[in-house]
Amino acid sequence: MTVPGEPPAVVTLGETMVLLHPADPKVALAQARLLTMDTAGADSNFAIAMGRLGVRSGWISRVGADPLGDFVLAAIGGEGVDVSQVKRDPHPTGVFFKHRDPASRTTQVLYYRQGSAASHLTPDDLDPKYFAGAGLVHLNGMTCALSASCAAAAVRAFELAPPGSIRSLDLNLRLQLWDVARAREALSPLIRRAHVLLGTVEEFEAFFEPEVAGEAIVAAAAMGPTTVVAKRGPRGAIGLIGGVPVSHPGFLPPKVVDEVGAGDGFDAGFLAALLERCPPQMALRWANLVGASSVSVPGDIQGYPTRVQLEDRLSTWPENEALTP
Repeated sequence: MTVPGEPPAVVTLGETMVLLHPADPKVALAQARLLTMDTAGADSNFAIAMGRLGVRSGWISRVGADPLGDFVLAAIGGEGVDVSQVKRDPHPTGVFFKHRDPASRTTQVLYYRQGSAASHLTPDDLDPKYFAGAGLVHLNGMTCALSASCAAAAVRAFELAPPGSIRSLDLNLRLQLWDVARAREALSPLIRRAHVLLGTVEEFEAFFEPEVAGEAIVAAAAMGPTTVVAKRGPRGAIGLIGGVPVSHPGFLPPKVVDEVGAGDGFDAGFLAALLERCPPQMALRWANLVGASSVSVPGDIQGYPTRVQLEDRLSTWPENEALTP
């Protein structure tokens, strides 16, 4: 948790929106008459998950000068994340809806974010002094899809990462916001500067266009990152760390309720372990455990474990028997 006045160990930036979803998850959105209001964003989710694991985190963004902006700041700041660098903006705070599709039984999202306050984030919003004590600067690709100024701010964040710190990037392509060609143009400079590159198997395959996921990981590492990890959902993760292949089959949560937010938790578990200089295999175990914990309850952040819960579940939750191809 971030201590007031103390610089964060982790800095991240990007958009957080107000999330609305049916109070009863079994009710379709079209029939819902009662909605629950929450917040959700890959970067603030990540910062919250890091805080739960005992790592001080700070989040940089813009929110509207409106009641929804007040709500976002109160919610994220209330989780112990430092929000002192978040600016108020005359444009509205983004909103999205999450619901369970009755036909496919999968979680679906509807975004209302075009022209949002966060899309007006610029490199000038980043204070170099705020980055001075950071051991980790973490970005996600979706931020670069929001606007040219957001993409420039992401580049600036990596430039401000102090010597000896870790620069990490989650591809988080979100191809409903842009196409792969634009994503490659914006993200390739960040990938070349990143020490750690994360993403789903599907994102690696879309971005690098290999025959198999393993080739995508090799292609990613050839661009510069020394650590590349592809998330496989309930089947764990595979990666290439310092040129050495690694894998972990994942954990079996008591139940699967809501998959949204699991990838952000995975990133937090993996990077928190790296900050503690854990071996690669242990970092993958932390990552998969936080991701599995996330899906076991409703909501994006509600399932992220504390450090005590992490240690307990590492020894009590069963692992998948084998990592299938």
